[in-house]
Amino acid sequence: MESYSVLGIMSGTSLDGVDLALCHFENNSEGWSFRISYAETIAYSDEWKKRLLSLPVSSAEIFVQTDAMLGKLFGEMVKNFCTKNKLNPDYISSHGHTIFHQPGAGFTSQIGNGAMIAATCGYPVVCDFRTLDVALGGQGAPLVPIGDQMLFSDYDYCLNLGGIANISSNESVKRVAFDICGCNQVLNSLANRVHKAYDAGGEMAAKGKIRKELLERLNSLPYYSQPFPKSLGREDMESDIFPMMDKPGIPLEDLLATFCEHIAIQISNYVKPGKMLVSGGGAFNTFLIERLRHHSLSEIVVPDPMIINFKEALIFAFLGLLRWTNKANSLSSVTGARHNHSGGVIWLPGVSK
Repeated sequence: MESYSVLGIMSGTSLDGVDLALCHFENNSEGWSFRISYAETIAYSDEWKKRLLSLPVSSAEIFVQTDAMLGKLFGEMVKNFCTKNKLNPDYISSHGHTIFHQPGAGFTSQIGNGAMIAATCGYPVVCDFRTLDVALGGQGAPLVPIGDQMLFSDYDYCLNLGGIANISSNESVKRVAFDICGCNQVLNSLANRVHKAYDAGGEMAAKGKIRKELLERLNSLPYYSQPFPKSLGREDMESDIFPMMDKPGIPLEDLLATFCEHIAIQISNYVKPGKMLVSGGGAFNTFLIERLRHHSLSEIVVPDPMIINFKEALIFAFLGLLRWTNKANSLSSVTGARHNHSGGVIWLPGVSK
């Protein structure tokens, strides 16, 4: 029986913070099983939020500097987390923080330098999962579906309501997944206007009215008629979504309500009857979940908070395990890459390979 202890690190585009999850995996004749024993979300300081938000338009020197600084920060987080909880993982698996994602132009970038993480915390590190997929002609996203398939096979659909909503499911004999639409990246940006990090429970959205004209404009975006594989990035939100949210005369509550309706409709346009697991920060948005249940033909399952909060950190820990053991961790049926592959760079403290 194979057994591994992996510390997963996830930093999402919504800038909620850095998720750390110590995950245990076992593989036997029945397949893979998992357990999350310790987990914590560490909030970004206001200074770090400002730096990450402005990084796409910063100089090359600032970009490279921030990559190293964030890697050191992640390494310090790991070191403190392991010391506090008396942990000794086999290795660290870090998603990094996405700054650029333009697979059509042939590049993607997740910062948080892996060498710096390894050198700072003293553990081996697996990172940079998306670059090889893009080099092989894929979207570089979503990568979570192979984890959905191997760890959450009891569900027909696995939906993640993170900065961007994405979903995975089995179609015929292959796994299919794609980014559906913007989610918390947009909702949180709206809540920021009244100095809130997010709309807790969807309370502000629940007070709003759905603006039909805005909803129709959102639902008619060209992305939704494109075939998959396809993915979304921060750039898409800034070019297509945020300008619509700047329309004067529409109360904030109405904007939130309308965008929640938009998310629920886009998800429901794809989902058929079945059982759907919902994770990510959006699973705590009661109003959004209500609208999803209203529109969807599928049974909506909201799991315990540990899975909601740390499923992505769990799965990137698992992707690191697959890379470490040289097994495929990216599916061509999902990303459109030329073939399945094992993506990720391994850094040993002081040695790379």
